[in-house]
Amino acid sequence: MDQFLIELKERLRNSDDLFLQEEEILDVSVILIGFKTLIDLTKTKMTLQRYIDTAIYSQKTISELINEIGVVKEKNVEEAVSSIMTGKLLIAIKNHPTYITMESVPKILNRAIAPPTNENVLQGSLSSFNEDIETNMGLIRKQINSSNIRAESFSVGPDQKTKISMLYFDGQVDKKLVERIKVVIEKNQDREINNLQNLAKTLGFSGWSVFSKIYTTELPSETVPFLRKGRVALFIDRYPFAIILPCFLWDMFATENDRNYPIPLMASIRIVRVIGILLALILPALYVALVAVNPEVLRIELALSIAQSREAIPYPALVEILMMLIILELIIEASVRLPGSIGPTITMVGGIILGQAVVEAQLVSTLLIIILAATTIANSTLVGIQNTLAVRFLKYVLVILASIYGILGILGGIVLISAYLASIETFEISYLHINYEKEGTKYG
Repeated sequence: MDQFLIELKERLRNSDDLFLQEEEILDVSVILIGFKTLIDLTKTKMTLQRYIDTAIYSQKTISELINEIGVVKEKNVEEAVSSIMTGKLLIAIKNHPTYITMESVPKILNRAIAPPTNENVLQGSLSSFNEDIETNMGLIRKQINSSNIRAESFSVGPDQKTKISMLYFDGQVDKKLVERIKVVIEKNQDREINNLQNLAKTLGFSGWSVFSKIYTTELPSETVPFLRKGRVALFIDRYPFAIILPCFLWDMFATENDRNYPIPLMASIRIVRVIGILLALILPALYVALVAVNPEVLRIELALSIAQSREAIPYPALVEILMMLIILELIIEASVRLPGSIGPTITMVGGIILGQAVVEAQLVSTLLIIILAATTIANSTLVGIQNTLAVRFLKYVLVILASIYGILGILGGIVLISAYLASIETFEISYLHINYEKEGTKYG
Protein backbone atom coordinates (compact mmCIF):
# COMPACT_ATOMS: atom_id res chain seq x y z
CA MET A 1 0.00 0.00 0.00
CA ASP A 2 1.06 3.58 -0.65
CA GLN A 3 3.04 5.05 2.30
CA PHE A 4 0.74 8.08 2.26
CA LEU A 5 -2.32 5.87 2.80
CA ILE A 6 -0.59 3.92 5.57
CA GLU A 7 0.23 7.13 7.47
CA LEU A 8 -3.27 8.48 6.87
CA LYS A 9 -4.92 5.33 8.24
CA GLU A 10 -2.60 5.45 11.24
CA ARG A 11 -3.57 9.07 11.99
CA LEU A 12 -7.29 8.24 11.72
CA ARG A 13 -7.18 4.80 13.33
CA ASN A 14 -10.23 3.56 15.23
CA SER A 15 -12.45 5.74 13.04
CA ASP A 16 -15.20 3.38 11.92
CA ASP A 17 -16.81 6.05 9.75
CA LEU A 18 -13.66 6.48 7.63
CA PHE A 19 -13.91 4.96 4.16
CA LEU A 20 -11.23 4.13 1.59
CA GLN A 21 -12.78 2.97 -1.68
CA GLU A 22 -10.85 1.96 -4.76
CA GLU A 23 -12.21 3.34 -8.04
CA GLU A 24 -11.04 3.99 -11.58
CA ILE A 25 -11.08 7.36 -13.33
CA LEU A 26 -10.26 7.13 -17.03
CA ASP A 27 -8.39 3.85 -16.43
CA VAL A 28 -6.37 5.38 -13.57
CA SER A 29 -6.66 3.67 -10.16
CA VAL A 30 -7.54 6.03 -7.35
CA ILE A 31 -8.64 5.76 -3.70
CA LEU A 32 -11.61 7.79 -2.44
CA ILE A 33 -11.09 8.87 1.18
CA GLY A 34 -13.45 10.61 3.57
CA PHE A 35 -15.88 10.27 6.47
CA LYS A 36 -19.27 8.64 5.87
CA THR A 37 -20.72 10.79 8.63
CA LEU A 38 -19.79 14.04 6.83
CA ILE A 39 -20.12 13.09 3.16
CA ASP A 40 -23.16 11.88 1.25
CA LEU A 41 -21.10 9.32 -0.63
CA THR A 42 -23.77 8.26 -3.13
CA LYS A 43 -24.49 11.81 -4.32
CA THR A 44 -20.79 12.70 -4.30
CA LYS A 45 -19.95 9.72 -6.52
CA MET A 46 -22.79 10.71 -8.87
CA THR A 47 -21.24 14.19 -9.12
CA LEU A 48 -17.84 12.65 -9.79
CA GLN A 49 -19.32 10.39 -12.48
CA ARG A 50 -20.81 13.40 -14.26
CA TYR A 51 -17.33 14.93 -14.43
CA ILE A 52 -16.00 11.65 -15.88
CA ASP A 53 -18.82 11.35 -18.45
CA THR A 54 -18.28 14.94 -19.59
CA ALA A 55 -14.54 14.29 -19.91
CA ILE A 56 -15.13 11.16 -22.00
CA TYR A 57 -17.60 12.97 -24.24
CA SER A 58 -15.20 15.92 -24.66
CA GLN A 59 -12.18 13.61 -25.03
CA LYS A 60 -10.33 15.33 -22.19
CA THR A 61 -7.12 13.95 -20.74
CA ILE A 62 -6.80 12.76 -17.15
CA SER A 63 -4.84 15.93 -16.27
CA GLU A 64 -7.63 18.19 -17.58
CA LEU A 65 -10.24 16.17 -15.69
CA ILE A 66 -8.26 16.34 -12.43
CA ASN A 67 -8.06 20.14 -12.65
CA GLU A 68 -11.84 20.31 -13.05
CA ILE A 69 -12.62 17.95 -10.18
CA GLY A 70 -10.76 19.83 -7.45
CA VAL A 71 -7.48 21.16 -6.14
CA VAL A 72 -4.33 19.13 -6.74
CA LYS A 73 -1.96 18.98 -3.73
CA GLU A 74 1.29 17.29 -2.87
CA LYS A 75 0.81 14.32 -0.56
CA ASN A 76 1.00 15.71 2.97
CA VAL A 77 -0.66 13.79 5.80
CA GLU A 78 -1.35 16.85 7.98
CA GLU A 79 -3.09 18.79 5.22
CA ALA A 80 -4.97 15.68 4.12
CA VAL A 81 -6.31 15.01 7.63
CA SER A 82 -7.38 18.65 7.94
CA SER A 83 -9.25 18.44 4.61
CA ILE A 84 -10.97 15.18 5.59
CA MET A 85 -12.06 16.63 8.94
CA THR A 86 -13.78 19.53 7.17
CA GLY A 87 -15.87 17.13 5.08
CA LYS A 88 -13.94 17.13 1.81
CA LEU A 89 -13.41 14.07 -0.39
CA LEU A 90 -9.81 13.09 -1.05
CA ILE A 91 -8.95 11.31 -4.28
CA ALA A 92 -5.51 9.73 -3.86
CA ILE A 93 -3.84 8.61 -7.09
CA LYS A 94 -2.00 5.35 -6.65
CA ASN A 95 1.78 5.52 -6.92
CA HIS A 96 1.66 9.27 -7.55
CA PRO A 97 2.98 12.10 -5.33
CA THR A 98 -0.29 14.12 -5.47
CA TYR A 99 -3.91 13.83 -4.39
CA ILE A 100 -7.07 15.76 -5.27
CA THR A 101 -9.26 17.61 -2.78
CA MET A 102 -12.84 17.65 -4.03
CA GLU A 103 -15.82 19.52 -2.60
CA SER A 104 -18.21 16.74 -1.61
CA VAL A 105 -21.97 16.70 -1.23
CA PRO A 106 -22.31 17.05 2.55
CA LYS A 107 -24.75 15.19 4.70
CA ILE A 108 -27.50 17.38 6.08
CA LEU A 109 -26.48 17.80 9.72
CA ASN A 110 -28.12 21.16 10.46
CA ARG A 111 -31.58 22.08 11.63
CA ALA A 112 -33.81 24.11 9.36
CA ILE A 113 -34.22 27.87 9.68
CA ALA A 114 -36.64 28.36 12.56
CA PRO A 115 -38.11 31.16 14.70
CA PRO A 116 -35.80 32.52 17.43
CA THR A 117 -35.76 30.77 20.79
CA ASN A 118 -34.17 33.46 22.99
CA GLU A 119 -35.25 36.74 21.37
CA ASN A 120 -38.94 37.41 20.94
CA VAL A 121 -40.08 39.33 17.85
CA LEU A 122 -43.45 41.07 17.95
CA GLN A 123 -43.41 42.61 14.48
CA GLY A 124 -40.69 41.60 12.03
CA SER A 125 -38.91 38.69 10.42
CA LEU A 126 -39.06 35.43 12.36
CA SER A 127 -36.00 33.84 10.72
CA SER A 128 -33.10 33.11 13.07
CA PHE A 129 -29.56 31.88 12.61
CA ASN A 130 -28.69 28.21 12.92
CA GLU A 131 -25.44 26.31 13.44
CA ASP A 132 -24.28 26.39 9.81
CA ILE A 133 -22.04 29.37 9.11
CA GLU A 134 -22.83 29.46 5.37
CA THR A 135 -26.58 29.44 6.04
CA ASN A 136 -26.15 32.36 8.44
CA MET A 137 -24.15 34.36 5.91
CA GLY A 138 -26.78 33.57 3.27
CA LEU A 139 -29.51 34.94 5.55
CA ILE A 140 -27.55 38.18 5.86
CA ARG A 141 -27.05 38.52 2.10
CA LYS A 142 -30.74 37.79 1.48
CA GLN A 143 -31.75 40.39 4.05
CA ILE A 144 -29.43 43.20 2.94
CA ASN A 145 -29.17 42.43 -0.81
CA SER A 146 -26.15 44.67 -1.42
CA SER A 147 -22.89 44.16 -3.28
CA ASN A 148 -21.08 46.16 -0.59
CA ILE A 149 -21.18 43.32 1.95
CA ARG A 150 -17.69 41.91 2.39
CA ALA A 151 -16.91 38.53 3.97
CA GLU A 152 -13.51 37.35 5.18
CA SER A 153 -12.86 33.96 6.77
CA PHE A 154 -10.28 32.71 9.27
CA SER A 155 -9.37 29.29 10.62
CA VAL A 156 -8.58 29.33 14.35
CA GLY A 157 -7.27 26.59 16.64
CA PRO A 158 -4.16 24.41 16.97
CA ASP A 159 -5.76 21.02 16.30
CA GLN A 160 -9.49 21.56 16.09
CA LYS A 161 -9.84 24.21 13.40
CA THR A 162 -12.81 26.52 13.90
CA LYS A 163 -14.02 28.68 11.05
CA ILE A 164 -14.72 32.35 11.76
CA SER A 165 -16.29 34.62 9.15
CA MET A 166 -16.22 38.40 9.43
CA LEU A 167 -18.89 40.45 7.63
CA TYR A 168 -18.93 44.20 7.22
CA PHE A 169 -20.51 46.83 4.99
CA ASP A 170 -17.88 48.35 2.75
CA GLY A 171 -18.22 52.13 2.65
CA GLN A 172 -19.87 52.30 6.08
CA VAL A 173 -17.37 50.51 8.31
CA ASP A 174 -14.20 52.13 9.61
CA LYS A 175 -11.31 50.36 7.85
CA LYS A 176 -9.15 50.79 10.95
CA LEU A 177 -11.70 48.80 12.97
CA VAL A 178 -11.64 45.98 10.42
CA GLU A 179 -7.85 45.93 10.41
CA ARG A 180 -7.69 45.82 14.22
CA ILE A 181 -10.05 42.85 14.34
CA LYS A 182 -8.14 41.02 11.59
CA VAL A 183 -4.78 41.62 13.29
CA VAL A 184 -6.06 40.35 16.66
CA ILE A 185 -7.62 37.21 15.16
CA GLU A 186 -4.55 36.40 13.09
CA LYS A 187 -2.33 36.99 16.13
CA ASN A 188 -4.34 34.50 18.22
CA GLN A 189 -4.95 31.84 15.59
CA ASP A 190 -3.47 29.18 17.85
CA ARG A 191 -6.30 29.54 20.39
CA GLU A 192 -9.21 27.13 20.43
CA ILE A 193 -12.73 28.59 20.45
CA ASN A 194 -15.11 26.38 22.41
CA ASN A 195 -17.11 29.13 24.11
CA LEU A 196 -17.48 32.90 24.28
CA GLN A 197 -14.74 33.19 26.90
CA ASN A 198 -12.30 31.66 24.41
CA LEU A 199 -13.59 34.06 21.75
CA ALA A 200 -13.09 37.05 24.07
CA LYS A 201 -9.47 36.00 24.66
CA THR A 202 -8.98 35.50 20.92
CA LEU A 203 -10.21 39.06 20.36
CA GLY A 204 -7.86 40.34 23.07
CA PHE A 205 -10.54 41.06 25.69
CA SER A 206 -10.21 40.41 29.40
CA GLY A 207 -12.27 37.50 30.70
CA TRP A 208 -12.97 39.36 33.96
CA SER A 209 -15.12 42.16 32.54
CA VAL A 210 -18.59 42.22 34.12
CA PHE A 211 -20.18 43.78 31.04
CA SER A 212 -19.53 41.77 27.90
CA LYS A 213 -17.61 43.54 25.13
CA ILE A 214 -19.45 41.51 22.49
CA TYR A 215 -23.13 41.72 21.64
CA THR A 216 -24.83 38.55 20.43
CA THR A 217 -28.06 38.22 18.46
CA GLU A 218 -29.76 35.31 16.74
CA LEU A 219 -31.78 37.57 14.41
CA PRO A 220 -30.67 38.55 10.89
CA SER A 221 -33.12 41.45 11.11
CA GLU A 222 -31.07 42.83 14.03
CA THR A 223 -27.67 42.08 12.50
CA VAL A 224 -28.23 43.86 9.18
CA PRO A 225 -28.92 47.32 10.72
CA PHE A 226 -25.72 46.96 12.75
CA LEU A 227 -23.80 46.32 9.51
CA ARG A 228 -25.42 49.37 7.88
CA LYS A 229 -24.30 51.48 10.83
CA GLY A 230 -20.67 50.48 10.46
CA ARG A 231 -20.41 47.58 12.89
CA VAL A 232 -18.71 44.25 12.19
CA ALA A 233 -20.46 40.87 12.52
CA LEU A 234 -18.57 37.68 13.34
CA PHE A 235 -19.97 34.22 12.68
CA ILE A 236 -18.45 31.12 14.29
CA ASP A 237 -19.15 27.70 12.85
CA ARG A 238 -21.64 25.72 15.00
CA TYR A 239 -22.77 28.85 16.89
CA PRO A 240 -26.35 29.95 16.06
CA PHE A 241 -25.88 33.68 16.54
CA ALA A 242 -23.99 36.68 15.23
CA ILE A 243 -21.39 38.50 17.32
CA ILE A 244 -21.51 42.27 16.86
CA LEU A 245 -18.41 44.43 17.32
CA PRO A 246 -17.99 46.96 18.82
CA CYS A 247 -20.52 46.75 21.65
CA PHE A 248 -22.01 49.84 23.33
CA LEU A 249 -24.03 50.56 26.47
CA TRP A 250 -26.99 51.74 24.40
CA ASP A 251 -27.35 48.23 22.94
CA MET A 252 -29.04 47.05 26.13
CA PHE A 253 -31.85 49.60 25.67
CA ALA A 254 -32.48 49.63 21.91
CA THR A 255 -33.42 47.00 19.34
CA GLU A 256 -34.16 47.39 15.65
CA ASN A 257 -37.62 45.93 16.25
CA ASP A 258 -38.48 49.11 18.19
CA ARG A 259 -38.47 51.01 14.89
CA ASN A 260 -41.59 49.14 13.81
CA TYR A 261 -43.58 51.41 16.14
CA PRO A 262 -44.28 55.16 15.88
CA ILE A 263 -41.51 57.35 17.29
CA PRO A 264 -43.39 58.32 20.52
CA LEU A 265 -44.03 54.64 21.29
CA MET A 266 -40.47 53.68 20.41
CA ALA A 267 -39.10 56.36 22.73
CA SER A 268 -41.48 55.25 25.51
CA ILE A 269 -40.33 51.62 25.24
CA ARG A 270 -36.69 52.63 25.48
CA ILE A 271 -37.37 54.92 28.43
CA VAL A 272 -39.06 51.98 30.18
CA ARG A 273 -35.86 49.93 29.68
CA VAL A 274 -33.75 52.73 31.16
CA ILE A 275 -36.10 52.88 34.16
CA GLY A 276 -35.85 49.09 34.35
CA ILE A 277 -32.06 49.05 34.79
CA LEU A 278 -32.24 51.83 37.42
CA LEU A 279 -34.90 49.97 39.41
CA ALA A 280 -33.07 46.63 39.12
CA LEU A 281 -29.86 48.20 40.43
CA ILE A 282 -31.20 50.57 43.09
CA LEU A 283 -34.38 49.08 44.62
CA PRO A 284 -32.79 46.29 46.75
CA ALA A 285 -30.01 48.61 47.94
CA LEU A 286 -32.52 51.38 48.67
CA TYR A 287 -34.55 48.99 50.86
CA VAL A 288 -31.48 48.14 52.95
CA ALA A 289 -30.39 51.78 53.20
CA LEU A 290 -33.79 53.11 54.29
CA VAL A 291 -34.58 50.28 56.69
CA ALA A 292 -31.20 49.74 58.37
CA VAL A 293 -29.10 52.90 57.95
CA ASN A 294 -31.10 56.00 56.99
CA PRO A 295 -34.72 55.56 58.18
CA GLU A 296 -34.84 59.31 58.95
CA VAL A 297 -35.07 59.99 55.20
CA LEU A 298 -38.60 58.53 55.14
CA ARG A 299 -41.75 60.34 56.19
CA ILE A 300 -42.70 59.34 59.75
CA GLU A 301 -45.89 57.54 58.62
CA LEU A 302 -44.03 55.44 56.05
CA ALA A 303 -41.17 54.71 58.46
CA LEU A 304 -43.65 53.50 61.12
CA SER A 305 -45.46 51.34 58.54
CA ILE A 306 -42.20 49.67 57.43
CA ALA A 307 -41.10 49.22 61.04
CA GLN A 308 -44.43 47.57 61.89
CA SER A 309 -44.12 45.18 58.92
CA ARG A 310 -40.64 44.16 60.16
CA GLU A 311 -41.56 44.01 63.84
CA ALA A 312 -41.25 40.22 64.15
CA ILE A 313 -38.46 39.72 61.59
CA PRO A 314 -35.48 38.10 63.38
CA TYR A 315 -32.81 39.11 60.83
CA PRO A 316 -31.14 42.41 59.93
CA ALA A 317 -32.23 43.93 56.62
CA LEU A 318 -28.98 42.89 54.89
CA VAL A 319 -29.33 39.20 55.84
CA GLU A 320 -33.03 39.29 54.96
CA ILE A 321 -32.54 40.65 51.46
CA LEU A 322 -29.45 38.56 50.67
CA MET A 323 -31.29 35.38 51.69
CA MET A 324 -34.26 36.17 49.43
CA LEU A 325 -32.05 37.34 46.54
CA ILE A 326 -30.12 34.05 46.60
CA ILE A 327 -33.35 32.04 46.70
CA LEU A 328 -34.62 34.08 43.77
CA GLU A 329 -31.39 33.39 41.85
CA LEU A 330 -31.91 29.67 42.50
CA ILE A 331 -35.45 29.85 41.12
CA ILE A 332 -34.26 31.68 37.99
CA GLU A 333 -31.45 29.17 37.44
CA ALA A 334 -33.87 26.26 37.94
CA SER A 335 -36.22 27.72 35.33
CA VAL A 336 -33.34 27.61 32.84
CA ARG A 337 -32.28 24.03 33.65
CA LEU A 338 -35.67 22.36 33.93
CA PRO A 339 -37.37 20.92 30.82
CA GLY A 340 -39.46 23.46 28.95
CA SER A 341 -42.68 21.49 29.54
CA ILE A 342 -42.52 21.67 33.34
CA GLY A 343 -40.05 24.46 34.09
CA PRO A 344 -42.41 27.48 34.06
CA THR A 345 -45.07 25.67 36.10
CA ILE A 346 -42.71 24.45 38.82
CA THR A 347 -40.86 27.74 39.19
CA MET A 348 -44.08 29.80 39.25
CA VAL A 349 -45.76 27.55 41.81
CA GLY A 350 -42.54 27.27 43.82
CA GLY A 351 -42.09 31.04 43.82
CA ILE A 352 -45.68 31.74 44.92
CA ILE A 353 -45.71 29.09 47.65
CA LEU A 354 -42.25 30.03 48.89
CA GLY A 355 -43.02 33.76 48.95
CA GLN A 356 -46.28 33.25 50.85
CA ALA A 357 -44.65 30.81 53.28
CA VAL A 358 -41.72 33.05 54.26
CA VAL A 359 -44.08 35.99 54.86
CA GLU A 360 -46.46 33.92 57.01
CA ALA A 361 -43.49 32.52 58.93
CA GLN A 362 -42.40 36.14 59.55
CA LEU A 363 -38.95 35.52 58.14
CA VAL A 364 -39.16 38.45 55.71
CA SER A 365 -41.42 41.45 55.33
CA THR A 366 -44.14 41.78 52.73
CA LEU A 367 -42.48 44.97 51.45
CA LEU A 368 -39.34 42.98 50.58
CA ILE A 369 -41.36 40.49 48.50
CA ILE A 370 -42.84 43.40 46.53
CA ILE A 371 -39.38 44.91 45.97
CA LEU A 372 -37.88 41.59 44.80
CA ALA A 373 -40.74 41.00 42.38
CA ALA A 374 -40.37 44.51 40.95
CA THR A 375 -36.58 44.08 40.71
CA THR A 376 -36.87 40.78 38.80
CA ILE A 377 -39.42 42.19 36.35
CA ALA A 378 -37.37 45.37 35.82
CA ASN A 379 -34.21 43.35 35.21
CA SER A 380 -35.95 41.37 32.46
CA THR A 381 -36.71 44.49 30.41
CA LEU A 382 -33.08 44.81 29.27
CA VAL A 383 -31.92 43.61 25.85
CA GLY A 384 -29.47 40.70 25.86
CA ILE A 385 -29.09 37.90 28.41
CA GLN A 386 -25.48 38.90 29.23
CA ASN A 387 -26.62 42.42 30.11
CA THR A 388 -29.29 41.13 32.47
CA LEU A 389 -26.71 38.90 34.17
CA ALA A 390 -24.34 41.85 34.60
CA VAL A 391 -27.05 43.96 36.24
CA ARG A 392 -28.03 41.03 38.49
CA PHE A 393 -24.42 40.84 39.65
CA LEU A 394 -23.92 44.57 40.23
CA LYS A 395 -27.00 44.96 42.41
CA TYR A 396 -25.22 42.93 45.10
CA VAL A 397 -22.39 45.46 45.11
CA LEU A 398 -24.88 48.28 45.76
CA VAL A 399 -26.63 46.24 48.48
CA ILE A 400 -23.34 45.73 50.35
CA LEU A 401 -22.41 49.43 50.05
CA ALA A 402 -25.89 50.49 51.15
CA SER A 403 -25.69 48.28 54.26
CA ILE A 404 -22.48 50.09 55.30
CA TYR A 405 -22.95 53.69 54.13
CA GLY A 406 -26.68 53.94 53.46
CA ILE A 407 -27.87 56.39 50.78
CA LEU A 408 -24.32 57.70 50.42
CA GLY A 409 -23.16 54.15 49.63
CA ILE A 410 -25.74 53.85 46.84
CA LEU A 411 -24.57 57.12 45.29
CA GLY A 412 -20.95 56.06 45.63
CA GLY A 413 -21.74 52.68 44.02
CA ILE A 414 -23.46 54.36 41.07
CA VAL A 415 -20.43 56.61 40.60
CA LEU A 416 -18.11 53.58 40.68
CA ILE A 417 -20.25 51.70 38.15
CA SER A 418 -20.34 54.77 35.88
CA ALA A 419 -16.56 55.11 36.12
CA TYR A 420 -16.15 51.43 35.32
CA LEU A 421 -18.41 51.74 32.26
CA ALA A 422 -16.44 54.79 31.11
CA SER A 423 -13.20 52.80 31.32
CA ILE A 424 -14.40 50.01 28.99
CA GLU A 425 -13.10 50.19 25.43
CA THR A 426 -13.58 47.86 22.48
CA PHE A 427 -10.90 48.21 19.81
CA GLU A 428 -10.18 51.74 21.07
CA ILE A 429 -13.87 52.73 20.92
CA SER A 430 -15.58 53.80 24.17
CA TYR A 431 -18.39 51.64 25.54
CA LEU A 432 -20.46 54.76 26.34
CA HIS A 433 -20.84 55.99 22.76
CA ILE A 434 -24.43 56.21 21.53
CA ASN A 435 -23.60 57.47 18.03
CA TYR A 436 -19.92 57.13 17.29
CA GLU A 437 -18.73 59.07 14.25
CA LYS A 438 -15.29 58.70 12.81
CA GLU A 439 -14.15 59.57 9.30
CA GLY A 440 -17.71 59.67 8.04
CA THR A 441 -18.64 56.40 9.75
CA LYS A 442 -21.43 56.06 12.30
CA TYR A 443 -21.92 53.35 14.90
CA GLY A 444 -25.25 53.47 16.64
